[in-house]
Amino acid sequence: MKDILTLAESKALRGIAIMGIILHNYCHFHGFAVKENEYTFDSSRPMAFFERLLDIDNDLFIHFFSFFGHYGVPVFLFVSGFGLVMKYEKSNNGNVRPINFVWQHYKKLFRLMIIGYLVFMAVYFIRHDSAGERFTWENIINQLLMTCNFLNARPDRVILPGPYWYFGLMLQLYVLYAFVLNRFRNVYIITGMVAACWLIQVLCQSSFDALNFVRYNFIGGLMPFVAGILYGRYGCSFRTGTYVTIIIISAAAVLFGSMSFHSWLWVPLFVITGAVATVRILPSWLLSPCCWVGGISAALFVMHPVVREVVIAHYRRTDIYFGIIVFVLTSISLAMLLQYVLKKKN
Repeated sequence: MKDILTLAESKALRGIAIMGIILHNYCHFHGFAVKENEYTFDSSRPMAFFERLLDIDNDLFIHFFSFFGHYGVPVFLFVSGFGLVMKYEKSNNGNVRPINFVWQHYKKLFRLMIIGYLVFMAVYFIRHDSAGERFTWENIINQLLMTCNFLNARPDRVILPGPYWYFGLMLQLYVLYAFVLNRFRNVYIITGMVAACWLIQVLCQSSFDALNFVRYNFIGGLMPFVAGILYGRYGCSFRTGTYVTIIIISAAAVLFGSMSFHSWLWVPLFVITGAVATVRILPSWLLSPCCWVGGISAALFVMHPVVREVVIAHYRRTDIYFGIIVFVLTSISLAMLLQYVLKKKN
């Protein structure tokens, strides 16, 4: 039987996910773009997207990635959970030393983040007179310790650049894996944790600040991460026709599931099933470039906020699509440079 997910397919998933993320982070900065439901839910937003879908214009590309591109994050979380199972549970005795595990992964995240963070700070101070109000000592230290997510009632107001909230989320999930998910592998315990996180989000439905807070932290990201762990432990392969069916059902579930709060909470799972099924049937000529982008995905994630800070100011009101091309190509170039620097340090 074919492997449930090969290394190339795993990298391709990262490649697809990072392109969705960086295009989302650029496109949703345009005032006319349909805004996403990522941390909170606003029923008017999916309705606005459907209106744009029925009345197609030249900006559908921007609306699509503004509204859906952020779902690259749960795909990343899925691949991360899957990768931990493959590395620590399938290749050795499966046990990890929790404190050592968390420390090693914190250093890995920090080493990746610090260069982009310092460059972004320099660019931001050059461009904004109010930079000192955003980059206070408290905010800087919290970002470097990756504690911004849960030490602030409104993480979205203090985390800068915004996409770097992912580092705090990832560190929390590494802690959970080391101390709980790796040690207690009973599927009922794990799914019970996911159900508890789902219930917390349901209870926070009526409070914008509460829902925003929990979704900036592991409560909002545990489900796709656990899906990757369970897929690594119990996943199986299917025939090509089955994958095509999964893609169609997943696309419909993502599209229509985005319409209401309760189904929206489960949309990330269908994004994942659709993405996994897609890479499983991709021909090699499409898989290879996705795999290559996946190979620089971490560096691309780190560098694209720096590029956005500079590029979007010049193109958001003029040649929008040329600006997107400049943004993507420059981000990839800087990511390749960062990748080279990191490898040299090794």
